[in-house]
Amino acid sequence: MSRIAKKVIAIPEKVTVTVSDRVLVIKGPLGEINFGLDTSRVGVEQSAEGILLTPKNDELLSQALWGTYASILKNHLKGVTEGFTKKLVVEGIGYKSDVRGEELVLSVGFSHQVHMKIPKELKVVMEKMTVVINGIDKELVGKFAASVRAIKKPEPYKGKGIRYEDEVVRRKQGKKSV
Repeated sequence: MSRIAKKVIAIPEKVTVTVSDRVLVIKGPLGEINFGLDTSRVGVEQSAEGILLTPKNDELLSQALWGTYASILKNHLKGVTEGFTKKLVVEGIGYKSDVRGEELVLSVGFSHQVHMKIPKELKVVMEKMTVVINGIDKELVGKFAASVRAIKKPEPYKGKGIRYEDEVVRRKQGKKSV
C-alpha cells in the first residue's frame, strides 16, 4: 500500500492540471508536460484541494502503479514550477567541453571529439569546467546526464573523467616501487 499516494497532491499556484481520458496535461510557468495514465487500474479525481489518485482494484500492479503515478505526478508539478538541474564536472588535463549550437562537444582523451545531440526539451550551459543540464522533465534530465557521464567515467587513480558535481570518486593508490 502506497503511503505517498494516500494524500491529496496539492497543485501549486500558476499551475493548471487538466484531466482528460488517459492523459494529464500539466501547464506551468516553465512549460507543459503530458502524462499518460492507465485509467483502468488507477483512478484520478481532481478537486479544489488537489489531485487524489486511487487504485481501482486490489491487484499488485494497480497498487504499484498507484504509488508510481503519484511520485511521477509530484515530479512533473515540481518540474513545471522549479525545473531540474544536473551538474557534471569535466576533470583532467586537456579535457574540454563546449556547447556548439544544438550539440555538446567533448574532448576527453580520445583521438577524436565526441559530439552529442542535445534534446530540444533541455538547456545545456557551460560554466568553466562544469556542464549544467536544465529541464522540466526529471527523467530526461537524468537520462541525458547519465549518457554524458558514460562517455568517460571517472577513473580511480587520478580522478580524470566526467563525474556528477556531488559524486565522490574513491581514489586508489598507484603502483609501489620496490
